[in-house]
Amino acid sequence: MKVTQKDTYTILEDERDDVLKFASYLEHVVPEKYEDLNLVIDLLQYTELTLEQLVAFIKLSNYQRADKKSFVIVNTGIDYDVIPDEMMVVPTLQEAEDIIQMEEIERDLGF
Repeated sequence: MKVTQKDTYTILEDERDDVLKFASYLEHVVPEKYEDLNLVIDLLQYTELTLEQLVAFIKLSNYQRADKKSFVIVNTGIDYDVIPDEMMVVPTLQEAEDIIQMEEIERDLGF
């Protein structure tokens, strides 16, 4: 896994080619090392992401959001119409950063 630290968030990128194993791995590693951080999960290498693969991240997404932290997945290979409402998926890293900034402002304002 490649980790890139930014000012207000951390990018976690899969360096292998098994999205389900990556999701499983993150379920164990995030609560131990990254629970206090806003996270961007870089899945751009997966050009055809299925709903089943995406939903493998839902537990982690709910965990982070319950702790008032952002959790944004970046991928262009998913049909955006099938994404569950409780998940945030965007096509670019820039959009992920924008989402995190907006969510930070909302949290600061008490929303």
